Amino acid sequence: MTGYRTYEIVSLGSMAVSIFVTALVVHIARAMRLVDRPDIRKVHASAIPRIGGTAIVVAMFASVLPVLALDNVIGEAFRQDQSQLIMILAGGLFMFAVGLLDDVKGLQPRTKFLAQLVAAAAVCGAGVRIESFAIGPGQGLHLGWLAWPVTLLWIVGVTNAMNLIDGLDGLAAGISTVTCSVIAAFALYTEQPVMAVLMLAMLGSLLGFLFLNFNPARIFMGDCGSLFLGFVLASASVRCADKGATIVGLALPFLAMGVPIFDTLFSILRRTLERRGIFSADRGHIHHRLLDGGLRQHQVAILIYVVTLIAAGLGMFMIFVRGEMAFAIFALVVAMLVLTFRAAGAIRLCETIARFRQNRTIAQETLEQRRLFEQAQLAMRAARTFDQWWSAACDAAEKLEFSRLSLRLARRDGSAKTLLWHGPGSPENSQALTVTLPVCDRRTGPPLEAQVEVRLNGSIESAGRRVTFFGRLLDENGLASLPHAPGAEPARAPLDAHETVDPEAPG
Repeated sequence: MTGYRTYEIVSLGSMAVSIFVTALVVHIARAMRLVDRPDIRKVHASAIPRIGGTAIVVAMFASVLPVLALDNVIGEAFRQDQSQLIMILAGGLFMFAVGLLDDVKGLQPRTKFLAQLVAAAAVCGAGVRIESFAIGPGQGLHLGWLAWPVTLLWIVGVTNAMNLIDGLDGLAAGISTVTCSVIAAFALYTEQPVMAVLMLAMLGSLLGFLFLNFNPARIFMGDCGSLFLGFVLASASVRCADKGATIVGLALPFLAMGVPIFDTLFSILRRTLERRGIFSADRGHIHHRLLDGGLRQHQVAILIYVVTLIAAGLGMFMIFVRGEMAFAIFALVVAMLVLTFRAAGAIRLCETIARFRQNRTIAQETLEQRRLFEQAQLAMRAARTFDQWWSAACDAAEKLEFSRLSLRLARRDGSAKTLLWHGPGSPENSQALTVTLPVCDRRTGPPLEAQVEVRLNGSIESAGRRVTFFGRLLDENGLASLPHAPGAEPARAPLDAHETVDPEAPG
């Protein structure tokens, strides 16, 4: 069997198997109730089977494994290079199993991230690493010890990117189809039959899967499919770049997967600026933005397909040029992708800058408030009498920009009085947050009550943080912490410069 014939049978065979197995998985998933139900983040309106990645994996392996037994040049290449191939496929199977477990039972994002690191490290250990870049004739960049972290970052990053972009009918499968085509073309150009067969088998399985995955989808690939695809594509691109000894081997798949890669980067940036966890869910992805802009699901998918095809098509010219021209093509396509996200509203420069400045201001305020809290903490701990304790509390209230502080005291004879402190220069009718805090006393019964009034100064968060610091002071240094003097009345104190008696208070 000739090499060309092998490539043709592998791709067409995997597509035929994928069509059959995908239809079978639809029925099995429905029978087992392994479906993805609608929620606030999702765009489908009914329960859809979500383990379609099973069909992609089965079809791909059914086409790749028989090649090992072929009596031709490609079969011989498979047998000679089977150690790294087996590790890539084993890592892909591991990621498929992790994704399937997530689809069925649900896993924490950190658990999936750790699994990705383990699988990527195993592939790196097998020698699939980004060791160097051949930039031009006689010019190369050797990474040395950086080969491991760079490779891990690439594999884990691409795996997550493909997982995150899988939020629309046919979107992840379509982007992966283009990426497979690009890597297969590069593998054929650089005479790497093993990677060519692997990518053509995946290409056929994806095309077969898309028959039932494109809008309106009858099945989703799920995490089992997206994690498998992302991992295998990332590992295969590293293997091609290493054997091809050129930076184009990574630049091409980077551009082909530019939409999910930039979507992931912008999602991390957005969530960081919003001070949320980078694994937290939201509706800020590019496909969500386009849907919110009025496009329908199939229109969004086709639009992103077109952008991906243009990016990959322009990137293919990098195979035939070198040096500055290749870099210029790469920069042009990257700029096009960024502008696409800007046009879709997935990133807004002015809003990003404003959010960054706001976060910097909040961080500075928090540091200053913590410094003031620590000073007040020392003063409260040094208090030995009620007078000293109340004076330290008033000083803390002033430093934390409170408008008012009051403490209601109960005497032993049953009467009461309220100590009252007003902050300097409190503007009339200013917005304020009023909170009542308990103060631990040495006496039995309910705790005393301190009431604080905090000027908002335009930020409820800042006012709340200052109340939290003050509340911590009272928690750690209540009246019960004062040294006990026999016969003394801890809740009684003479007036001083900091306090007045509330004339409306009883007693």
